[in-house]
Amino acid sequence: MRLIHRLMPASKMKLVISSIGVLALVVFSSVVLFEASKAEVVITDNGETQTVKTHTNTVEGLLAEVGITVGEHDELSYDKDAPIEDGMELKYDTAKQVLVTIDGAKQEYFTTSATVEGFLKENNLSFADHDEISHTDKEAVEDGLHIEVNQAYKITIIDGGEKKMVWTTGGSVEEILNSNEIMVNKKLDKIEPAIDQDVTKDTAISIVRVEVANDEVEEKIAFDTERKNDSSLLKGKEEVISEGQEGILVKKFEVTFENGKEVSRELVKEEVASESKDQVVAVGTKEEPKPQPKQEQNLVTLSSESQSSGSTKSESSNTSSGGKEYTMTASAYTASCSGCSGYTATGINLIANPNMKVIAVDPSVIPLGTKVWVEGYGEAIASDTGGHIVGNRIDIHVPTKAEAYKWGVKKVKVRIIN
Repeated sequence: MRLIHRLMPASKMKLVISSIGVLALVVFSSVVLFEASKAEVVITDNGETQTVKTHTNTVEGLLAEVGITVGEHDELSYDKDAPIEDGMELKYDTAKQVLVTIDGAKQEYFTTSATVEGFLKENNLSFADHDEISHTDKEAVEDGLHIEVNQAYKITIIDGGEKKMVWTTGGSVEEILNSNEIMVNKKLDKIEPAIDQDVTKDTAISIVRVEVANDEVEEKIAFDTERKNDSSLLKGKEEVISEGQEGILVKKFEVTFENGKEVSRELVKEEVASESKDQVVAVGTKEEPKPQPKQEQNLVTLSSESQSSGSTKSESSNTSSGGKEYTMTASAYTASCSGCSGYTATGINLIANPNMKVIAVDPSVIPLGTKVWVEGYGEAIASDTGGHIVGNRIDIHVPTKAEAYKWGVKKVKVRIIN
């Protein structure tokens, strides 16, 4: 400048300075006008806001200026080819990947929703109250979020015979019972399928309720009859000296019930609560007085009349009226009685022949092998003996103890058949 100043006259120097000023003013004005002509745009990028000025004509150009690349699934508030206007508010959100697995089937989604609830509504995804979802509605959506859904289904539970339907998304039998507050006794109750087995849509759970209880039953113990000879009584006469008394046997059972019904009963213990008391009977041994001669004559006459009527008539009379007849005390026994072998004194197997008509006798009164008729019992064979069977006393054989108790001890007529 100094050089120009030296070379130029003062008037010319002033002219140069003025030109430079004008030029600078023009340049400045142009810059001001250029800046003033820019459009002002507010850009919100994933929640962060900035204001930019641009001469770019389209949204796509503006995004390129600020370094925003819009993906296929991203959300943009204007089309890319939309013209830029002063005061425009441009919103851009980057889409996030979300994976949804429903009952094992996986599908990929992209969303700009901020919450799980918004994402589900956006994609028309809805689930029932009983379905199991891995995330709540209010949780934020992040890129790569994986939502797992197990859809509920109904299964049948038959509990102690009562049928009910319950919702489940799967799991073991035990987990489903617990979730429905169904308590079971793992040691006793019968559960199908097994408690640790997983259920499916076709599974039906069956619970058989098992209870075990104790029960006591009292049974009567029959008394025996002890017979004592009494010389003060005539033969054939008997008198009870002391009455017999039945004892009591207590049987303890373990009883199993299934769904309230008894299915088994096991005897676990027997106790004699009270012993039986034998009945004592006096048996007469005194001989009857001999008949008077007149009586003997009457008997001889009767015998002669019978013989004169012929042998055929006599045999017919014996068949209809029988032979000698006794009045005896009769008790009853079975082949399984205490101390019994099951065989009679003559070798008959009563266990193999429980319905055989047999009586025990005193052989000195009724010989073994004699066929007899017993009042209330019928025809029988005298084939057995017994320690208490003395004199006019017999024991009839019956198949069961119940029949023996029912018979008891009674006076009966015994007729010799042959």
